[in-house]
Amino acid sequence: MSSYRELMEQKKNLDEQIAKVRKVEAATALAAIRAQIAEFGFTAQEVFPWQEPKKKAPAKYYDAQTGATWSGKGKPPRWIQGKDREAFLIQT
Repeated sequence: MSSYRELMEQKKNLDEQIAKVRKVEAATALAAIRAQIAEFGFTAQEVFPWQEPKKKAPAKYYDAQTGATWSGKGKPPRWIQGKDREAFLIQT
């Protein structure tokens, strides 16, 4: 049976080998990916699709005392709870 010290030395050697092989294989993979992108003319959006941030709903209600607004969606803020919303309606 191996000793703790021997096992730790083996682990260290394996970790070093793993790091070296990973570096080589990663470089090979990246080169292949870049070649495919160049060959097919992919854009960054096609390779790494992202979504535009959702636009906030426009304000529908306005509190003249605080300047706070609310879109009318979701939980009502405290300043409008239990009050007539028509009084806070933004006229367009």
